[in-house]
Amino acid sequence: MLTVVAFVVALAVLIAVHEYGHYRVAVACGVKVLRFSLGFGRPLLRWKKKGADTEFVISAIPLGGYVRMLDEREAPVAAHERHLAFNVQPLRARAAIVAAGPLANLLLAVLLYACVNWVGVREPAAIVGTPPAASLLAQASLQGGEEIVSMGFPDAEPEAVRSLDDLRWFVAQAALGGKDVVLSARPGAGAAVRSYRLPLSSIDAREADAKLVDKIGLTHPWTDAVLGDFEAGSAAAQSALRKGDKVLSIDGQRVGDGGELRRMIRASGEQGVPALQDWLVSRNGAQLHVPVQLAQSEDKGSKIGRLGAFIGAPPAMVDVRYGPWEGLARGAQKTWEVSALTVKMMAKMVIGQASLQNISGPLTIAEYAGKSAEVGLTQYLAFLALISVSLGVLNLLPLPVLDGGHLMYYLWEAVTGKPPTLQWMERLQKGGIAVLLLMMCIAFFNDLSRLLG
Repeated sequence: MLTVVAFVVALAVLIAVHEYGHYRVAVACGVKVLRFSLGFGRPLLRWKKKGADTEFVISAIPLGGYVRMLDEREAPVAAHERHLAFNVQPLRARAAIVAAGPLANLLLAVLLYACVNWVGVREPAAIVGTPPAASLLAQASLQGGEEIVSMGFPDAEPEAVRSLDDLRWFVAQAALGGKDVVLSARPGAGAAVRSYRLPLSSIDAREADAKLVDKIGLTHPWTDAVLGDFEAGSAAAQSALRKGDKVLSIDGQRVGDGGELRRMIRASGEQGVPALQDWLVSRNGAQLHVPVQLAQSEDKGSKIGRLGAFIGAPPAMVDVRYGPWEGLARGAQKTWEVSALTVKMMAKMVIGQASLQNISGPLTIAEYAGKSAEVGLTQYLAFLALISVSLGVLNLLPLPVLDGGHLMYYLWEAVTGKPPTLQWMERLQKGGIAVLLLMMCIAFFNDLSRLLG
């Protein structure tokens, strides 16, 4: 239920802000607005302020909205109202009205990110978990447990790292840009800071998909490999393991942290029923050897080992909060960075340098809306900001059925002195619809693949 509510609220807020941008600028430019609608189809609720021209409507299909203006191309306009029609406005006014919707979404993102910065969010400290052997962190000689204190490009001034999420965002952008990163890290408490070069330029741009963070090795924060509650009848409950045991090694192979322990347990089921293992654990200051027979289960079509216990102590956390001006400035910076990253990813997908699996549809958005709402208000606001940026950037694409397509027409008109012919506009409209339908099909297929796979 929370997922549905969070998704509906997200849609309502983002669509309302987008359409209000069109509406507000249209009114400011002297255009008569006939209807402001949230949703399409049959009106469920409608009202009109006394003496106002605009009818406000909430419609049955909540996947969008529209602002209907007085326009001679859609219906006859009385001579005394012709100056209020959209189509007779100067080019700069028409362009401003069309651009106002996407820009309203981008401004909303700035405000939402600023709110997150002002309220503050509790995030995992920038202490990296034990990286997988094939990851870039492992190639850079990081073993897990290092506290990252700064990050930067080899030829630039480094910047301080506030949290693990801060580090992930910087590294993901660098990877998409094909740039190596230098990390300054403290291997342990009181240890001297060392530099590690992360070879992100070795990542093929086509590998920049949803699993990019896994390939880099920033999969999880550092947590002690401590056992928590056991499931009744599980392999853990049937062994001599105890809640609170810290796992040091399995069959002589060192266990770095909780994340690595989970990987080792899962991997044990790949070759069939897991064999009896020798676990070395620390309990009440003593080290004990405990024989453990893992169970086997199936996950997304693969055989995995299963212990049936909660693994990993809570990671170290930090509070990340900014002052009024810095929070607003960082909100604007984050909006710009996310916008640029979105455009870059779209361009790479068009030329085949990035996977189309990065396209998400409403099912994935609804899932993440629910998950972020469960975590807390600041996470939900950050989710809204991300989707608002995506909506703003998407609508600025030069596709005829989108706001960016209309801006493309106006650019042509500004250069040539006359608008495109109706014949060309009809052809471009059909092409734009075909591209959008293709994108929607890909997004829906990706959604189903994530949910069923």
